[in-house]
Amino acid sequence: MALGTATAPYELRFDAGRICLDLLSTTHPEERLDSVDVLRAWITGSGLVPSDTALTHADTGWLLAFRELRAQVDRLVRCRPRPGVATYDLALARVNDLARTAPPAPRAVRGEDGQLLRRLDGPPGCAALLAAVARDAVDLLTDPVARAALRQCEGDNCPIVYLDTSRGRRRRWCSSEVCGNRERVARHRRRAALARA
Repeated sequence: MALGTATAPYELRFDAGRICLDLLSTTHPEERLDSVDVLRAWITGSGLVPSDTALTHADTGWLLAFRELRAQVDRLVRCRPRPGVATYDLALARVNDLARTAPPAPRAVRGEDGQLLRRLDGPPGCAALLAAVARDAVDLLTDPVARAALRQCEGDNCPIVYLDTSRGRRRRWCSSEVCGNRERVARHRRRAALARA
């Protein structure tokens, strides 16, 4: 990635089923939120803001705040809630605290062609965007049906957690095109090696 450029869209994943889980995906296979430009691309790509929202006011403080929220959500999603576990309780308190702020206020405005477009009431602040992700995490954690549909990818060395909404709840990979394809290729190579032996 060239200095000062955002990660290509295909490098940011938005297929985990929830915005808070998509944020967790930014650590695999390596740190993706490595610049403010990439964070801006993630915020837009996740749908937190309309695609033409200016985020020029975002700075490194935003980057640190989103990474910190990601770490807290990760603790909550990967651990079973048990009373008295300090790291879980601290993460829960932090996510709840971030969720208190009002998320960005959407408005419907007429575009040049007369169609209604979604816009924000003003430039979104970091706290408002963090609140939107934190509220998504709270919704996920307090919904027993959604919580029961959480899965970790079965791909080799893939830590991505996703919401399994497939028919029959038999989805095995975070993405059929990524980890699923790797597994199918590896299986084919194993069969070909056995056939040669």
